[in-house]
Formats: sequence, structure tokens, C-alpha cells
Amino acid sequence: MTAAPYAGELAGPAPTAPGERISSIDAVRGFALLGILLLNICGFGLPFMAYMDPTLVGEAQDANRWTWAVNQVLADGKMRGLFSMLFGAGVIILTARAAERGLAADIADIYYRRMLWLLLFGFLHAYLIWSGDILVFYALAGLMLYPFRKLRPRALVIGGVCALLVVALLNAGAAFGIGQLRTAAAGFQAQADAGTTLTYEQKQAVEQWQKLQAFFRPDAESLQREIDAARGGFGSVLGLRAGQTRFMHMKYLYGEGIFDVLGMMLLGMALMKLGFFSAALSRAAYVKIAAVGYLVGLPASALAASWIWQGNFDVVALHQGWALHGLARVPVALAHASVLLLICQAGALRWLTSRLAAVGQMAFTNYLMTSIICTTIFYGYGFGLFARLERYELYYVVAGVWLFQLVTSKVWLTYFRFGPFEWVWRSLTYWQRQPMRQPAPAPPPVAAAV
Repeated sequence: MTAAPYAGELAGPAPTAPGERISSIDAVRGFALLGILLLNICGFGLPFMAYMDPTLVGEAQDANRWTWAVNQVLADGKMRGLFSMLFGAGVIILTARAAERGLAADIADIYYRRMLWLLLFGFLHAYLIWSGDILVFYALAGLMLYPFRKLRPRALVIGGVCALLVVALLNAGAAFGIGQLRTAAAGFQAQADAGTTLTYEQKQAVEQWQKLQAFFRPDAESLQREIDAARGGFGSVLGLRAGQTRFMHMKYLYGEGIFDVLGMMLLGMALMKLGFFSAALSRAAYVKIAAVGYLVGLPASALAASWIWQGNFDVVALHQGWALHGLARVPVALAHASVLLLICQAGALRWLTSRLAAVGQMAFTNYLMTSIICTTIFYGYGFGLFARLERYELYYVVAGVWLFQLVTSKVWLTYFRFGPFEWVWRSLTYWQRQPMRQPAPAPPPVAAAV
């Protein structure tokens, strides 16, 4: 692998040069990445199903429920959705800049190599570090996105909305079907308790409901087995992680998960073409998007959360809530982004937006480092705090990780062009070792002697 000169000096395909970066996009990406940890922290520090059900573990039930509710309304799905949109926006940036340089014929090779390396990183991350990986999802969806890059914004929006409607319909259909199964199984069980011999199909229905219920509402013994495995050594955690990763891929990714990610990415491609993420819209437009997004999305998200809460986090209530929540999160995500873009557009809070932009510029590194830090804190081969903190107490860890990344990302980019994992990814993608250190500042001009 040969060394490459500075990206901005390359005549061929090359990573985005520092001077070409769009700071507003980096800031929104950093905001979304930090926000994702508000939800992922539950996956790091609590049993698998406790992510969806705050009543499964912990003693501070009221505090844990309200922590879940606030996150459900303000952040759950919104931050990941926003991050997915920005991934789609990145496709437009990459291909548009290649076309401007007259390299449109070369960029397909670069693009697909980029996605395939991301897929490898994702599998390594999922099986060796944390099962809640999203990189595999992004890479597989990204492999499908390239042919859509030239579509008009309207067509991209229609495609994105249709994909998200599929997710909502799948959840609504599951809620209906599981509700029917629950009712039928209860009736069959009552007949069996009364001494009636059940048919094979009736027994199957009862068993199917019991298995479903056991998965979504595991008993104390099952929870303790998972906790013990997470607090064990690396081999114990590796086995636990492998089972969870298989579930995430086989039951979620190849079902509604791919539609979810694709839908958000298509919307992101459209929004990039419309100038939304580059802060190119008028101030009035961002104010309107924020107002409409919050007025529509927050009440709908709150309603979805109330359905789940009132249903006591039952499997049917969860799917009912997810059906509405999957659509409600889009306007809230756009509202969050609009507020931040207004701040960037006005040049306000530079001390914060510059640090968010640094986090976003190093998003790949910060995402992987978050997993490394949190698994070290919670798993047995580290500090072993898995399931030892209440749900609301996990946010002390979140605050610490946020502070660390806001500080170190800014400092790192003072001296280096890329985050360490970005450097590896780009060097592999372009098959050239990218320059790492920032160039030395040019010396001041010397006045000519008289």
C-alpha cells in the first residue's frame, strides 16, 4: 500500500479534504452520534430485552419508567434516524464531488469498496465488541443506494416514505397477529385447564404464545443467566454476543430493519439535494420545519409511548407503539436538526458547534470507541458493572463519554486529518496510505530587502 499525498492535491479519487468539509453536516452528525448513546447505553449496561421494557430489572421503577418515557419521546429512533439520513447525504456528497472532478467513472469502484470494508468492520464490531452494531445494516443498505443517486428529491422522498410505511405496517400487522394469538392461546389454555384434550394445532398455538411471551418478558432465571454471562470472562461474553448478533441479523435486519435504514437514507439523499443539511435553506424555512416537526412528532411519539406504558410493555403493546413511533420519529428528527442548523447558520454557540463538528468528523472512530469504552465498563472482562446500575444511573456514564469525546475529538483534529479508524477505512478504500498528520502551517511571507 503506497502513501498518498494530501487529499486536496490528488488528481484521482481521494477522501474529502479538510477544506471541503461542510461544517453544518459534521455538527449534525456529531449531535446524532452523541444522541444515539442515550439509547444504546441500555444495550450496553442492561439485559437485552430491558432496552424495550424498563420494568424488567432495577428497583427504582418510577425513575426507570420516566427515563424510558423521556427518551422514547425525544430520542429513541430520532437520533439513529438522523444519523441514517446523514449516511444517505454522504452518498450524494461523495458522488457529486467525483462528478465535479470528472471522476464519475471511477467513483463506483471506490463507493462499493467503501461499503464492503464497512461491512467487514461491522461484522467484527458485532461479534467481537458489541451486538448492537449498526454498521452491518448501513453497509448492506449502502450497497443498494448507489443506483438511486441521480433520482430527483421528490422520487427519493417517495421511496423513503414508502420504505418507512412498510416498517409501520409490519409492526401493525405483528401487533394484530400476536393479539389474535394471545386471545386464542388463552382460550385454549382455559379449555386444557378444564380437562379438554387440545388438538395438535391448539397445542401449537399455546406453545407459540408461551415462547413469544418468554422472549419478550423473560423470567428471573433467564435474566440472571444473561447477567452472569455478561459478567463473565471474554469467552462467556463472546458466546452471549454471538447469540444476540444472530438474532439482530436474522430476525430484525432481514425483516423490518433493512427497510428502516433504507427509508431514512433515501430521505437523507433527498434532503441533501434540497440543501437542508448544508444549512442552505432560509432561516424561515428551518423555523417552520422545526415548529411543524415538534407539533406533529412529539404528540405522536408521546401517544406511542403511552400505548406501550399503559399496556405494561406487553408484546402487543410494544408492536402497536412501534407502528406509530416509526413514523413519528421522522418529523422530530428533522426538527432537532433544524434547530441545530439554525444555530450553525447564525454562527452562535461556536464553542459547542465546533466540538460537535469534530465529533461528527470522527464519527466512525467515536462510534467504535463508544463501544470499546462501554463494554469495558460493563462487561466482566472490564469493570463488570452490567446490570448493577439503575436505568437512570446509566446516564452518568453517558455524560462522561460525551465529555470525553467532545474534548478529545477537537484536540485530535488539531494535529491529525482523520480519526484513527477513519484513517484505516480510507486507506483501505483507496488502497493508499493516507497522510495522517495535519500539514505544518505555511511560514509568514518575508518582506523583500530594500
